[in-house]
Amino acid sequence: MSPMKLCVPGDKLCSVEDCIPGTGVYLRHGYIYSSLAGYVLRKNEGEELPVISVVRETETQLLPDVGAIVTCKVTSINPRFAKVHILYVGSTPLKDRFRGTIRKEDVRATEKDKVETYKSFRPGDIVLAKSNYLLTTAENELGVVVAHSEAGAQMVPISWCEMQCPRTHTKEFRKVARVQPEYLQA
Repeated sequence: MSPMKLCVPGDKLCSVEDCIPGTGVYLRHGYIYSSLAGYVLRKNEGEELPVISVVRETETQLLPDVGAIVTCKVTSINPRFAKVHILYVGSTPLKDRFRGTIRKEDVRATEKDKVETYKSFRPGDIVLAKSNYLLTTAENELGVVVAHSEAGAQMVPISWCEMQCPRTHTKEFRKVARVQPEYLQA
């Protein structure tokens, strides 16, 4: 039995003509690259081409893959970016705390030059974002899902860019997520 090949994020594994991408990898310019540090695993699953994946020695900690939807809590903001703690990858809670950054230019898909971080996020907000090493909310489905007003009440979204306190009726700017049904818990 040959030893398994180790790889790190960014390692070019093969061409898309040679394998089908599995978990722990991503596609770029016709090649499959590792998005994780781990072992390269090739499996023939009844397909013509083998499926290539990267797995960890012990799957004790889930890490956000490129393109994964993550749930995070805003910890601080400044004019250039928002710092967050990643709480969930998909619907799986993380055992350890991971930090992330949502850059000003990754808040919206359009009108990127008009984005003001403090009008999109506030510390304590719960945000859906997409992982791409940095985090992005530049899709309508991504943004603030839970926010609390200065009065301590959970705010209600009233548009794609505002939330309102049900107690005081004050409005605050936010980059509001248009939450899709698959992200809602029953």
